[in-house]
Amino acid sequence: MSGTKFRDDSPERRALDALAAAVYLIDAEGKITYYNDAAAALWGHRPELGRTYWCGSWKLRWPDGRPLPHDQSPTAVALKERRPVLGQEAIAERPDGTLAPIIAYPTPIFDESGQLTGAVCMLIDISDRRDADRAAQQFKSLVESAEDAILSKDLDGVITSWNKGAERLFGYAADEVIGKSVTILIPEDRLDEEPEILSRIRRGERVEHYETVRLRKDGSHIHIGLTVSPIRNAAQQIVGASKVARDISERRQALEQQRLLLREMDHRIKNLFTLAGSIVSLSARGADTTSELASAVQARLAALARAHVLTLPVISGAEPPAGSATTLHTLIRAIAAPYEDEQSDGSPRFVITGPDVPVVARSLASLALLLHEFATNAAKYGALSTPGGRVEIACRDDSETFHVTWSESGGPSVRAPESEGFGSLLGRLTVKGQLDGEISRDWRPEGLVIQLTVNPERLTK
Repeated sequence: MSGTKFRDDSPERRALDALAAAVYLIDAEGKITYYNDAAAALWGHRPELGRTYWCGSWKLRWPDGRPLPHDQSPTAVALKERRPVLGQEAIAERPDGTLAPIIAYPTPIFDESGQLTGAVCMLIDISDRRDADRAAQQFKSLVESAEDAILSKDLDGVITSWNKGAERLFGYAADEVIGKSVTILIPEDRLDEEPEILSRIRRGERVEHYETVRLRKDGSHIHIGLTVSPIRNAAQQIVGASKVARDISERRQALEQQRLLLREMDHRIKNLFTLAGSIVSLSARGADTTSELASAVQARLAALARAHVLTLPVISGAEPPAGSATTLHTLIRAIAAPYEDEQSDGSPRFVITGPDVPVVARSLASLALLLHEFATNAAKYGALSTPGGRVEIACRDDSETFHVTWSESGGPSVRAPESEGFGSLLGRLTVKGQLDGEISRDWRPEGLVIQLTVNPERLTK
C-alpha cells in the first residue's frame, strides 16, 4: 500500500476485509480512514471515519488496567515517532463494558518521496491464542507476498527472517542466509555502513530511504533503497531490526542518462558559441566589405545549422525524418561546409578519399555527432583554427571493418591533453555502443590523426 486510502474494489481492500484480524488505517493527522469488520467486532461498535482519532476502541487500558489515553496508544506513538511499534499489549474496552486483551502492530506508511501519509495497524485479540496464531500467519503471508525484499536481523547483524522478495532481489534462498551475518550482502568497501546502522537501531532510530549498493549471490552489485526500523519485544526492548530493500537500479540509470544528456547539452552549446566566433574570424579573412562579411557569416552559420541537425538523435520509436539516410561522403561534406574556405593555391581545406558507403538512419545521428565533434575541435584548437590548415579524411573498406582516418595538417602544434574531456568520452561511448567500433587519437607534431573503425553492418543495415 502506498497510502492510507484505496478503492472499495481494490485487491488490497478485499484482502484486508477478509482478514480475521482487526486492521485499520489512519491518515497523517491520526484520523481513522478505514477499518475492517474484524476491527468493528473487536471494538464493539463502528467509529465514524474521518472524525475518530488513533484507535476505534471506546476506551483503552494498559495491561495492568490503568487507563491508556488514545493519543498515547501504540498507533499514535508509531505515527508521531514515524516508526513501527510492534507487539505492544493493551486492553480494548467495548461500550458494553467487556474487555479484549490485544497486541498492536502499527506501522507508519510513507509515499515514494518519503512523505508520511499515515499508518496501518493490526490488532490481535489474544483472548484466544489460536486466533492470534492464525492472524499472525496471515500477516506473514502478506509479508511473503510483498514485492520488496523484507528481512530481519538481531542486534549482532545476524539474519533471522527472509521473504520471497529478498530471495528474488539477492538470489539467496532463506535457508542459505538465515543464521548468517548480513554482511554477506555488503560489498567490502561498504562494510563500515553496517556498524553505523546497528548503532542507530540500538538508539531506537529509524534509517529511512538510504541509498546504497549491495551484493547478489552471483557477486553482482545492485543499487537499492533501504529502510531499517527497530524491532521491539513486548517489554518495548529493542531486540533487532527489520529491513525493507527496493531495487533502484533503473531509477539510477535514468538519472545517469539525464546527467549525461545535460552535460552533452552544455558541451554542445559552449561549442556552438565558440564556433560562431571562429566562423566570424574565418569569414573576415576573405571579406573586403562589411556586406561581404555579413554574407559569408550568414552562409556559414546556415551550413552549421544544417550540419547540427544531423547530430540530433532520432527519438526512439519515431519515424526517421525524411532524407535522414545518406552517404558517408555527403555527411562529411555537410559537417565540413561551415569551415570550407579555399587555400591561396585554390586547393580545398577538406579532402575526402576512398570508397563512399550508405549510412542508414539509425546510425546517422551517432556518426554525425562524432564528425561534428572532430570538426569542432579542429576549429577551436587544430588545423581549422589557422588559415593554412587542412583536413584529409581517408576511407577504407576491408569488408569486415570500415576505416576512417581523420588527418590534420598546417595548424598549430598540438599535444595530448592531460585528461579525457567530455567530448572524447562521449565519442568513445558512441563508437563502442552505437557503431560497434573503436577510436584512437595520435597527437603528432604536424597535426592530430584520428583512427576510427566501425562495423560496416552498423552503417548500412
